[in-house]
Amino acid sequence: MITTEDPGKWNVPNLALTRRTTLLAGAALGAAALVTGCSDDSGTPPPDRTPAADHLRAAAARDSTGLLARYDATLAAHPALQGRLRPLRSEVARHAEAFGTKSVPAAPSAPPGKSRPPVPKDEKAARTALAEAERHLADARTRTLRTAPPGLARLLASVAAAGTAHAYLLTEQA
Repeated sequence: MITTEDPGKWNVPNLALTRRTTLLAGAALGAAALVTGCSDDSGTPPPDRTPAADHLRAAAARDSTGLLARYDATLAAHPALQGRLRPLRSEVARHAEAFGTKSVPAAPSAPPGKSRPPVPKDEKAARTALAEAERHLADARTRTLRTAPPGLARLLASVAAAGTAHAYLLTEQA
């Protein structure tokens, strides 16, 4: 409301911006942005779905499946490590699924017709070997970040960071 009491001053009613009003306005702006449809129909595949990206994703899935086999072999050789290794194995299985592995066994199992990777007889040495495999794979994934498209690079970086954390947890004293 504009009045003529003071020609140089705008007399606007004093409306308090409440949290609800602010959130409602933000939600409306966000919805408007989504409704406008920011899409590109240029016919080119998204950068994460190029043949090179698919190759990187398949290699990462194979690597995660191989690491999962190491966890399974270690768990089979050292059942006393179940409490320590089971959560880490579960995370590695999720990583394999994130990279596109179709079926990941929920529990350790030997692949049919394949032998398990070798596992040291000593529990500490077995944990150290598993930590080394995690570290090696995390380093390899970090090196591939330069050539990966943005979406896949974020996934690779996240999984590499998790692998580094796993390596730390595996070598930590119980």
